[in-house]
Amino acid sequence: MVDQNCHKSHHYGIVLVGAQPLYLNAYSLKEYSIYGAVPLKEIKQQLLKFKREGQLEQVKMVLLTNCTFDGIVYNVKGVMEEILAIKPDLVFLWDEAWFAFAGCTSTYRERTAMQAATNLHTRYHSPQYRKEYAAFKEQFDRLDPEDDDTWLNQRLLPDPDQVKIRVYSTQSTHKSLSGMRQSSMIHIWDEEFNRRSEIDFLEAYMTHTTTSPNYQILASLDLARRQVDLEGFKLVHSQIDMAMIVREKVNTHPLLGKYFKILTPEELIPETYRPSGLKSYQTQEEPEAKFQRIEQAWEDDEFVVDPTRLTLYIGKTGIDGYTFQNSVLMEKFNIQVNKVSLNTVLFMTNIGTTWGSVTYLLDCLQKIAEGLEQELRQYNQVEIKLFENKLQQLTLNLPSLPHFSEFYSGFRSHPATGQGDMRSAYFLGLDEEKIEYLKLDNEIDEIMASGRELVSSTFIIPTPPGCPILVPGQVVTGAIVFLMKQLAPDAIHGYRPDFGLPVFAQYVLDSLNKTTESAMSDSSYTDPLGSV
Repeated sequence: MVDQNCHKSHHYGIVLVGAQPLYLNAYSLKEYSIYGAVPLKEIKQQLLKFKREGQLEQVKMVLLTNCTFDGIVYNVKGVMEEILAIKPDLVFLWDEAWFAFAGCTSTYRERTAMQAATNLHTRYHSPQYRKEYAAFKEQFDRLDPEDDDTWLNQRLLPDPDQVKIRVYSTQSTHKSLSGMRQSSMIHIWDEEFNRRSEIDFLEAYMTHTTTSPNYQILASLDLARRQVDLEGFKLVHSQIDMAMIVREKVNTHPLLGKYFKILTPEELIPETYRPSGLKSYQTQEEPEAKFQRIEQAWEDDEFVVDPTRLTLYIGKTGIDGYTFQNSVLMEKFNIQVNKVSLNTVLFMTNIGTTWGSVTYLLDCLQKIAEGLEQELRQYNQVEIKLFENKLQQLTLNLPSLPHFSEFYSGFRSHPATGQGDMRSAYFLGLDEEKIEYLKLDNEIDEIMASGRELVSSTFIIPTPPGCPILVPGQVVTGAIVFLMKQLAPDAIHGYRPDFGLPVFAQYVLDSLNKTTESAMSDSSYTDPLGSV
């Protein structure tokens, strides 16, 4: 079970291992063209569906991104605890690529995979937890276990005699600590590792890495560890302080605030996932009260925002994110950003950020705002109308963000649960004779209007941020096509502007349907699922 918005490397890994993914839907923020994170209730609903269909044992792993590009951080301990109450031996893989620095402070650390695994292991082996679980079980047994609300509308606790803590996390050291490019780490807390995983893990590691390691990279990993061990607390606090200054300056400055805004927790996380009520990191409260509210949010809320992620809303500039990234920031100010949407760009601070770079960023934003002011004063009526149209496109008439549609029936091994054989679809799509290309114009609109079902033959990945909007074997919908039309064609990996969108030819889909029907009618047919 995997968030579709995780990095493309995970999707390719799923193809290589032959796992069959069930894609989970993250909440979306249409007004900012941003996906958030996957709500716990969505994961529990999908697990209960597998349970009803007698497929729960086929679910092997949950893969989620802890700290998304825009800084949405899970309540890792809470997520794992409730999921383990439904399937107590489930493996968790947390992609913490941008969260390697989080172990340096107590507030961040509690929301990391390894700390959460440590806390849960200690908790489940304590006499106090057995008493807590006994009280929960007594109450739970009075309810109807066949009713989904029994599982969805209360906090669940796993059986301490059955639960196994099996947690893995990946961290790209080079992204947020002082590691050389490509340096990264795999962290493991797996009670079953020696018994069930060690040989497979080491074989996979040796298969996909080199027998000639890069000692410079390894040395930089040692250096990064030593640095954060000695001065990580100080460096991360400085990183947070600089981010807070940027937030305050942009959101309170009269001219900057006219065109820009750093999005707050209230704007990035729906209220239902913020029981603490935290709306912003800039409040008029007394410092002690403000810090208590922030600590409460990081302790209790389902999602929180990493304050060092600065999602800058630029809708009021009349410039879309891709143009702002390349024609404004890069060409005029030599500033590179890693992630944009239609009306946002993402900045972030790290332990290497200096006050000079913060000042430079604020000066550049000031110059951009002053330039816009000057341009608008010189516009004639026609130019003003064009500018107003751009504003409407970037602030009001934004495309809906599509959720994962579904795998085509010929690539689905079970009709009710929705997982797909992405590996077969991927390698089938490498045969040029089995695919056709459709332009993102009237041609594809007319074909879809005729009722023909289109199925992607490859990964379609807007970069940045590098997360697929189509995977091999996935049904193409009108909402996905409409979103692709809003993006810069050269920024969509897998889409070829000169040819079009690669989809499976109709005769291939017809053949798949016949094969599937024949297999399912065979009394000896066995589900090739493997893992989800």
